[in-house]
Amino acid sequence: MGELPGGYVNAVVRIGETVRRPVPEHAEFVHALLLYLEDRGWPGAPRFLGIDETDRQILSYLPGHVAWLAPDRVDPPGVWSEQSLARVAELVRELHDLTAASALAGSREVVCHNDLASRNTVYRDSGDGSYLPVAFIDWDLAGPGSRIHDVAYLCWQFVIGDPDRPDPITAGKQLRLICDAYGLSERTDLLPAIMACQDRNWRQIEASANAGDEVSQRLRDLGAVRTGQATYQWTATHQHEIERVLG
Repeated sequence: MGELPGGYVNAVVRIGETVRRPVPEHAEFVHALLLYLEDRGWPGAPRFLGIDETDRQILSYLPGHVAWLAPDRVDPPGVWSEQSLARVAELVRELHDLTAASALAGSREVVCHNDLASRNTVYRDSGDGSYLPVAFIDWDLAGPGSRIHDVAYLCWQFVIGDPDRPDPITAGKQLRLICDAYGLSERTDLLPAIMACQDRNWRQIEASANAGDEVSQRLRDLGAVRTGQATYQWTATHQHEIERVLG
């Protein structure tokens, strides 16, 4: 038994081949979604195995490397490669296509993960020493939504969200790679959607922190609000440069 690293909000513990974590707020939906994905044989999510004696969610353990960001963290080769970035987008497309027109999506296009980030992505050796993404974890925020929202969140977190983000031209090329791999042909709404995610995120943290939420206060103390504001401003400043490359 051991606590798994990288969790920003919840304490997560591995016991054998299972993971134990707090039951999410919208547990009924999340558990139904994981069972739905299991029923369709999709390997991109953990399996829901029940609730343990301490009222924790039991999930199957997905072996691999999780690329949570930390100053002293060293990731295996390939985690940040173009091939890896494209594969992340393909996984999101698989999720969306599986849930499109399902009862879980309701009147919306698809079910969105809503927290697509490297810290929620499991990577494995593809056989040549290069690590590629194979699954997503932390489905607590999953819910019905639009395809563009998840793609925008993915673009923000994997390309624009890092303080060491690339220059606007390189960022545009990486966003184009994501869109091509996902199959997103209509891209005029992508940058506005990315900025909406960025703006909403830091404002929600600030509002919740001011209302006394301890997790949000901790995130604010870690600089999440300042980083969010700076990232939003960077994207707004370079929007048109990026869009010219994005196509």
